[in-house]
Amino acid sequence: MNPSPRPGPGLGERDVIRLIWSIAGAESAQKSALPHPDDAVAIPIDGRYLLLKTDMFVRRTDAPRGMTHAQMGAKAVVMNMSDLAAKGALPSGFLFSLGIPKGHSRKHIEELISGIAAACREYCSPLLGGDTGESRDLVVAGFAFGFAERLIKRSGASPGDILAVTGPFGSTGAAYKILLEGMRAPPSMRRDLVRSVYLPRARPRVGSALAESGAVTSSMDSSDGLAFTINELARSSGVGFRVDHIPIAGAAVAFAALHGLAAEDLALFGGEEYEIVVTVKPDKWTEALKAAECAGGTLIRIGEATSEKKVILCSGPAPDWPIPSRGWEHLRGG
Repeated sequence: MNPSPRPGPGLGERDVIRLIWSIAGAESAQKSALPHPDDAVAIPIDGRYLLLKTDMFVRRTDAPRGMTHAQMGAKAVVMNMSDLAAKGALPSGFLFSLGIPKGHSRKHIEELISGIAAACREYCSPLLGGDTGESRDLVVAGFAFGFAERLIKRSGASPGDILAVTGPFGSTGAAYKILLEGMRAPPSMRRDLVRSVYLPRARPRVGSALAESGAVTSSMDSSDGLAFTINELARSSGVGFRVDHIPIAGAAVAFAALHGLAAEDLALFGGEEYEIVVTVKPDKWTEALKAAECAGGTLIRIGEATSEKKVILCSGPAPDWPIPSRGWEHLRGG
């Protein structure tokens, strides 16, 4: 069991999670076929796994300026579906508890629920009900479940495995520069970038197909940031990674050039991208690639697992440099 975090006001989200398990005890953590700190719970049932996931959307911390209530509702669904996808599960149902500030308008509540319902239809996941209550901020606590024939854990990568992702990065990093820091961009570029934040997409079909291929050895969703995710996969598997390619969205590259920023930083430390980061057996790469493509997605090689427990970026003539485990953490920020 992980040691209890230090006491005091500096607790971050991951400290709180460790505190929960230190109180709940190892027996509770071991009830799941997915070990802590994986992002879902897995219960073996009749030769397959029931996956359970809960995630919470809070307007103050999760809704950037300009996000509509319908987009907030949809994002509350995506947050849950993405973690199921990374574990290899297709969603089978969604419930939510809704905290509503007193006096919140009927129109906005209708839009929020419409967004939730539309996202559930998109992911073929019945909206089954939930609970409502009064709160100081608008809160949607989602709960999704689904089934998987095979599980993909955070652990499982071995030296020599291929490190890959299901899409390019950097759009959300640039979008938050616009939305939170007031940086400017031409109208078409701005639209492309902020859409990545307002309308994120999960990849359940791709995640399930990759799991069923038997080619994937570890997996995690990238919503806390690509750099953090790669480091967490390395830590959980007891390996390192040499990253030699970072796929960056074209609009993010253009935005970085416009403002004199490093496009790699936008891609590594942006977060909220909801892609899946996986490791693949080298002799199964073709099968994994075909599985992703047949599910309507893609798979992009970005590096390789190593026996050295270091996460290194080695691209081009520049010197290698360690990729820090930086990303979003509630109670501490980015």
